[in-house]
Amino acid sequence: MFRPMRRSKQQLPHEEALAILREGNTGILALSGDDGYPYTVPVNYLYVEDAGYGSLGKVYFHSAKAGHKIDAIERDPKASFCVIADDTVLPDKYSTAYKSVIAFGTVRLIEGDPAHKALFDLGDKYNPHHEDRTLEKVNSAEDRCAMIEFTIEHLTGKESHSYRKQREQQAKE
Repeated sequence: MFRPMRRSKQQLPHEEALAILREGNTGILALSGDDGYPYTVPVNYLYVEDAGYGSLGKVYFHSAKAGHKIDAIERDPKASFCVIADDTVLPDKYSTAYKSVIAFGTVRLIEGDPAHKALFDLGDKYNPHHEDRTLEKVNSAEDRCAMIEFTIEHLTGKESHSYRKQREQQAKE
């Protein structure tokens, strides 16, 4: 169902791909937009690892309750999500050094306690150690905020050729 990575030598080990999701701050959510055009939007996110059910985990986003993103989700739940962990231009090599991850899966709107918890945890990720203030913000924003749950079905990470060469050199040492 999902294509194998064409440049498989550049594929990151699974744990490194998960680490990129855990440690990243911003990703690009890709949905099927209006009139068949792709719709991509940068988003802050919260990655929650599998709770022992054999899945690849879930990613949570917040949104306004109406708009392009919500319309796209209601029309087609299939989505992808990309996080770039490093992107360093190497001018002398006409290249970049990068590490990234792309996840494929389905999105849905969630409500009630799961949405409240996801919104709180998202706020806590970006403003840790301020639980009272985060709870206050969540409670004041909850009525005008939608929560989106992305269930990961397939995940790959990729590194640039320069990082792959570094990895191979370190393995030899």
